[in-house]
Amino acid sequence: MTIARLIVPSICILIGVVYLLMTISLPDARLGDADAPKYFPMMVAIFFIVMSIVYFIKEYLAHYDVSEDIKKVFKKDTLILIIATLVFSLIYTLIFERLGYLISTILFLGALLFLINKNKWITNILVSVLFSIGTWYVFTQLLAVSLP
Repeated sequence: MTIARLIVPSICILIGVVYLLMTISLPDARLGDADAPKYFPMMVAIFFIVMSIVYFIKEYLAHYDVSEDIKKVFKKDTLILIIATLVFSLIYTLIFERLGYLISTILFLGALLFLINKNKWITNILVSVLFSIGTWYVFTQLLAVSLP
């Protein structure tokens, strides 16, 4: 009886994956960005898959005995951290080309560190700035890799 409750979210995940694969095969645009017609359907498919996975996990946790560690992952605070990290990562990818490696990495690391360590302002700023400058120096000066 309880396994039947997992069928609907499993079908939703399957539909989302099929829809995502179909959006990838959409024809390219002839003007402007060639992949522009694919962006919105991909976002819808990814959102549908993520929500279906969350639905599956909630149904699984409601009907099966799982350890406390797994339950902690799906508490509200942890989910907020995961979602915020995903949002910060998306913003990082969007600003990376425009602001360059150094500034965008400082902002990204700073945002993540402030999310995790809210009361350690000086440590967060120092780590995000020094790590970004250090990695920039290693890649550009020592390894001769050009960064945006």
